[in-house]
Amino acid sequence: MLHKTLSQVPETPMLRPGFQGMTARFALTRDDGCPTFAMRLMEFAPGGHTSLHSHAEEHEFYFLEGEAAVAGADGRQLRVQPGDFVYTRPDEPHQLLNLGTTDMRVICIIPILPGGDGKRTTER
Repeated sequence: MLHKTLSQVPETPMLRPGFQGMTARFALTRDDGCPTFAMRLMEFAPGGHTSLHSHAEEHEFYFLEGEAAVAGADGRQLRVQPGDFVYTRPDEPHQLLNLGTTDMRVICIIPILPGGDGKRTTER
């Protein structure tokens, strides 16, 4: 069994094009011996967001805090609140946005594909 606390998982700023005000904490990955799934805690400052992107991995999101929206390829925003779950299919374009004035926190679970580490996704 593996046990970690939040303080043991460093924040990693996401500096990829189109990402703003977002950090990730890679809580459980292949580095921890997890062979199949990875768990990440994503934190967004007010106004923070990802780009509209897609990748080979499906994503399962659980919204913990903040005023959030998930946008799809058509640009429409699905507003979500703490306690909501969202699933994006492999290759489904999506964007996460913090619409509020406080931090937004989201748990994200992805499969670890062959050759993957649970930190990076296979961008398309």
